[in-house]
Amino acid sequence: MGANYSKPEPIRNEKSSPRKVVDDGDAYPPQVYMELKQSPPQYEERERAPSLSLQRIEDWNETLLGDAKNRLAISSLATQPYTNVLANRSALQSDRHIFNLKVPIEGSPITNQRSSGRCWLFASTNIFRVPIIKTYNLKDFELSQAYLFYWDKLEKSNWFFEQVISTADEDLSGRLVQKLFQDPVSDGGQWDMVVNLVEKYGLVPHDVYPDAYHAQNSSKMNWLLTAKLREQALVLRRLVRDGGAGLAETKERFLREVHGLVTLLLGPPPSPDQEFVWQFYDADGKSKEIKLTPREFARQATASAAARKASVTPSRLFSLVNDPRNEYNRLLTVDRLGNVLEGRPLTYVNVEMKILKKAVIAMLKAGHPVFFGCDVGKFSDSNEGTMDLDVIDLTLGFNISLGMNKAERLASGESSMTHAMVITGVHIENDQPVRWRVENSWGEAAGDKGWFVMTDRWMDEYTFQAVVDSDFVSSEIRAILDQSPKVLPRWDPMGVLA
Repeated sequence: MGANYSKPEPIRNEKSSPRKVVDDGDAYPPQVYMELKQSPPQYEERERAPSLSLQRIEDWNETLLGDAKNRLAISSLATQPYTNVLANRSALQSDRHIFNLKVPIEGSPITNQRSSGRCWLFASTNIFRVPIIKTYNLKDFELSQAYLFYWDKLEKSNWFFEQVISTADEDLSGRLVQKLFQDPVSDGGQWDMVVNLVEKYGLVPHDVYPDAYHAQNSSKMNWLLTAKLREQALVLRRLVRDGGAGLAETKERFLREVHGLVTLLLGPPPSPDQEFVWQFYDADGKSKEIKLTPREFARQATASAAARKASVTPSRLFSLVNDPRNEYNRLLTVDRLGNVLEGRPLTYVNVEMKILKKAVIAMLKAGHPVFFGCDVGKFSDSNEGTMDLDVIDLTLGFNISLGMNKAERLASGESSMTHAMVITGVHIENDQPVRWRVENSWGEAAGDKGWFVMTDRWMDEYTFQAVVDSDFVSSEIRAILDQSPKVLPRWDPMGVLA
């Protein structure tokens, strides 16, 4: 799309004053300057109409319906979604699932987050399972996303209470407090947040702690938790304002109530420090059994990966992002966003897209799948498994096009990081990426048996994050991690949880 990689793209300011024209005769040849001085305005500015005119709407209707193409569009769109009617078949046919670079172990089976917002947990566990597959010689293997989901609900509740207490003196109707109250236990999350969970609670196989109903269908659970948390938060605010007497005991009681809700809805998980028993068949059909704690299981997996340079050790992985609103080569963070209070903070290294993609390709060449965050709902077809800027022909159906750039979409709320998936391959022509192979977590019914293809142009516009190993970036990029981060407000679009 002709993106400018040298600096953040400028954002148009609709409220800025009109540009002044300098009356400078030296700027033009004499004859041209005199013509400009004497020429009348090309048009008279119409007075702005503050309300809709019925007559004007009738005129628009007459013009619109006078075109046979528009009448055909109305007939077609009356019975089908416009995404089907305007699907660009040539684009869909050209987005082939063929790649000349793929990681040797992608992991299977294709996972399914069902009716929940746990994509970040599915993407991350799809990364973590690869060294476990190698360690235990497995054919099909899935880690328990519900295990991390359970602990995340408790940690987010505690995080929320601490934010409520520290902002108790602020107006409840203020923007920050309203944002904190908006969605305290969202299903979504970020890479640093899953690292915190794994380091504190470990990992377990899916067979040891499978999904309960409310893990797969989380909306009712989230409503109940959110309603209770908001009620409790108001009590905590009042206690702080009244001097803090009884605050510690009340917070403890509230957390116990939340624990009861989460445990009853999701089921009690294995304790991080108690052994679980896992029995399984390896790829050769031999039965095996291990006894480990969740923390030991996670450490064993990451330690063996580090020994083989499998690069999934959480402490070595960090987020590269592309946010053209902000300065490149700058460390970013988001105010009051996290889950584990004592865990590592959420940070992003903001870079140009060409640097992000170079690091992703380096990871793939070394055999490592890549966690990434994007705005999956834009110009994508989940049935075909295609993410392509040309997948829908808006001009054909509506006589319009969408012209905002990436920075403007972020600034206006039109786009944000809404979904996390895994990149396992890329097709390169003339040393440039053309399309990328993507492992989704929507089951085998979506895409090509669960796999998606992402064009490189789509990646430029709607991909915001890639998690990479520090070994696969330059020393200059690694040095950014030592910066004092620029703090974005809690309501910033980079604070949206995938």
